[in-house]
This record gives sequence, C-alpha cells and structure tokens, in this order.
Amino acid sequence: MIPNQITALIQLLRWDRPSGRLILLIPAGWALWISPNAPPQLSLVMKIALGGIAISGAGCIANDLWDRKVDGLVTRTKNRPLASGQLKVSTASLLLVIMLFLSLSSVVALPEATRGSVLKLALLALPSILIYPSAKRWFSYPQAILAICWGFSVLIPWVANQPNNDHPGHNLFSSIVAGGLPLLGTWLAAVMWTFGFDTVYAMSDRIDDKKLGLKSSALTLGKKVKKVVLTSYISACICLAIAAFHAGIGLFFWPFWLVASIGMIRTVSLLKSSEYENTTPYGKHFQYQVYLGGVIFIGLFLGRLI
Repeated sequence: MIPNQITALIQLLRWDRPSGRLILLIPAGWALWISPNAPPQLSLVMKIALGGIAISGAGCIANDLWDRKVDGLVTRTKNRPLASGQLKVSTASLLLVIMLFLSLSSVVALPEATRGSVLKLALLALPSILIYPSAKRWFSYPQAILAICWGFSVLIPWVANQPNNDHPGHNLFSSIVAGGLPLLGTWLAAVMWTFGFDTVYAMSDRIDDKKLGLKSSALTLGKKVKKVVLTSYISACICLAIAAFHAGIGLFFWPFWLVASIGMIRTVSLLKSSEYENTTPYGKHFQYQVYLGGVIFIGLFLGRLI
C-alpha cells in the first residue's frame, strides 16, 4: 500500500515526468546567465532550482485539486491520482502546503541583500500560480495566465542575482527597470515561448474540453492556432537575441540560438491544426521544446564563459 501511495504522490507532483520541471527551470537558467552578474554562484543556482521544483509541484497539485472532478472525464488525465481516487484531497492539500513551505524556504535562504525583493516577487507570483488551474472555466486564453507565471521564473532569478538590490535608494521596481533590454527581452521570450508550447499542449484536449465546456487558447484560436504558435516562437527567439546582444553574450551563443530557432519553427510545421485531430503526438512537441530551450541555455552558458 505504501509504495502505491508514494508512486501516486510522485505522479501528483509530476516528478515522474521531469520534462515539465525542466521547462520551468530553463527560463530561470536563461535569466541567470544573461544577467550582468553571470555566471551565478553554484549555491544560488541550487536554491533557484529547489524553489522552482517546489513551486512547480505546488502548481501541479493546485491544478489537480481544482480539476479532480473534471480530469476523470478527460482521456489524457483520467488516471491522475486525485481523479482516480488513489489519493485523498486532504493528502494532496497537505503536500501542497509542504511544497509552498519548501519554495518559501529557498527564498529565505537567499542572502539578505536580495531576500526582500525576491520575497515580494514570489508573493506577487503566487496568486497567478494558484488561480491558473481555474482559468479554463472563465477565460478564453488560460495559457496566457500560465505564461505570466512562467515570466516570474525569469524575474525571480534575475533579481536574486543582483546583490545590490536592497541597498538604500533601491527598490524592487528600480531593480527590474535597471535590467533594461536584457531583462525585458528574456522575460518576453519566456512568456511568448510558454504561451506557444502550452497552447500546443492544450491541442490534445480540444475534443474533451469542447464537450465539457472548458476553454483553452487552442480552442479559441481554432484554425489560427498554428500561426499564433509560430508567431509566439519567432517572437521569443527574436526577444532572446535582443537580450543576449545587449547583455554582451559572446559569439559561441549564436550558433546554438540559430539551431534552436530553426528547431522551434520546424516543430510547428509538424503539427496538424484540424480541430478534430486528436492523434498528433502533442506531448512530443512539448518534449522538443525542453530540448530546444536547453540548447539555448547551453549557448548562453558557453557564450558567457568563453
């Protein structure tokens, strides 16, 4: 019984599918290496990774708590632990609190110079993280809310890597404004990229969502979905290029950026846009984005070091 419960908890956190955790940490890596204080200290990278994994787990739990009655009616999600009755709501709620505590602990563990600013950003991010799972019931573009959540995975590491944030005369707003085009470009890239890949992810649920009266950008966009996703990816790549250029990233970055940009365009061309097509492996598209986002990160890593 206990091994089954542990397996169910892992599935609730989506730790059995590491792609979803990596795809949140990748924009954080972009921010840390585009930041003028790059390369970051290893201790900071570990704290950001811990916080990212914990808050990602919290988001997954919140999603399943909201959708536990709906997930059982959707082909892709009917076997999730709460929908299938493998876990109790009380158990999931307790784990949610633990994940939120761990994410808070990673903030508290930061140096005093940045702790206050990062805590403010974390508190600003929390409402969007917790309401996103309900957005499919009342908002035609719930993927846009997830994209905003993902934007904080850029802002928080960036601010955490600015050791002078909390000296007299500095506040959170001035710290973000001081990031200029490198920070703005990285943030926009993360937002546009996230909107694109999560819209594709929602394409696999279009038939079930339509029957249940749920909303998604994949349904709202209809036949325009491929064009919008393509525009999102192209915009993300351009924004990253602007950010890297103004951050002074070295020449080693650009071949990786080019490969990833071409790859993103190519993955869109492989999609089928028919509203009733439910056999295209949209999950593979999501996996491809993990690889391509990782390619960009490797380029930034080498471009900053060499």
